[in-house]
Amino acid sequence: MDLLTLAIETSCDETSVAVIKNGREILSNIISSQIDIHKKFGGVVPEIASRKHIESINNIIKEALNTAGVGFKDIDLVGVTRGPGLVGALLVGISSAKALAYGLDIPLIGVNHIEGHICANYLTHERLEPPFTCLVVSGGHSYLLYAKGYVDYELVGRTRDDAAGEAFDKVARALGIPYPGGPVIDELSKRGNPHAIDFPRIFLEDNSYDFSFSGLKTAVLNYLNGEKQNKREIIVEDVAASFQQAVLDVLVDKTFRLARENDSKKIVLAGGVAANKGLRALVEEKGKKEGIEIFYPSKILCTDNAAMIGSAAYFNYINGKESDLGFTVEPNLGLN
Repeated sequence: MDLLTLAIETSCDETSVAVIKNGREILSNIISSQIDIHKKFGGVVPEIASRKHIESINNIIKEALNTAGVGFKDIDLVGVTRGPGLVGALLVGISSAKALAYGLDIPLIGVNHIEGHICANYLTHERLEPPFTCLVVSGGHSYLLYAKGYVDYELVGRTRDDAAGEAFDKVARALGIPYPGGPVIDELSKRGNPHAIDFPRIFLEDNSYDFSFSGLKTAVLNYLNGEKQNKREIIVEDVAASFQQAVLDVLVDKTFRLARENDSKKIVLAGGVAANKGLRALVEEKGKKEGIEIFYPSKILCTDNAAMIGSAAYFNYINGKESDLGFTVEPNLGLN
């Protein structure tokens, strides 16, 4: 029996609604981005984000249903991001989802946003199944885990300070690159020398799977300040390439080490930084050498979207995980 999920994602600055069939097929995935609004502030302003979600959500729901060619009566369950994210932004999505589930008298599934990023891969790769090693990297999160099943994760590593995407944005700001800076650094890196500047690789303790990018970020800022004080020319492309390579070396090394430890033949990338071309190229090159298959979502599914939330909601539902109407926002929700 086919199950249609109406999914809502409002954790940050995208208002998104999708209709997903059986957790694998996208019937619609409408995304209304606020990037142009927040760009002049150099980052997301929570209050503005919340207001824009309120203004957009009803129209986005209608558009998602119309694009999918279905009505409310065709929907079998509602999925919504419950965290992590901005409190006010999350509340808009959760309130809408609760109203729909209650009015339609259908199941409601509160979804972990990080789990949604992982499930984005199921929408891109219809034959992908657990178990696999997974690296989740985005603006606010860096996780390394082993997926034993669709809703069964063993978390083995996480960021201790700045997430990878956060470090990208902060370094971009120091280079005068407007928000969001991560994609621009990726493009600049193609024209720079990744070995021009010897930035540190922070591996932490022996055998640790955790990440730390705060020290690397500080090293880049110190380098830029030193060059300016000595009135030396700063080659932005070389700084971008050297910084990105320092981040990717750590991410890739730890991911493949975990894959070897678990004798895993599949590595999955997820999150906004999974769209980074340098990361994809490095992982694919190493995957070929070690006989490990590499998966990552299509570019539109790497960033925040409701389709991934719909996939996660489906797999949670068929595995017996359902939310009641009393569940609340969890802005600091972790993966385990």
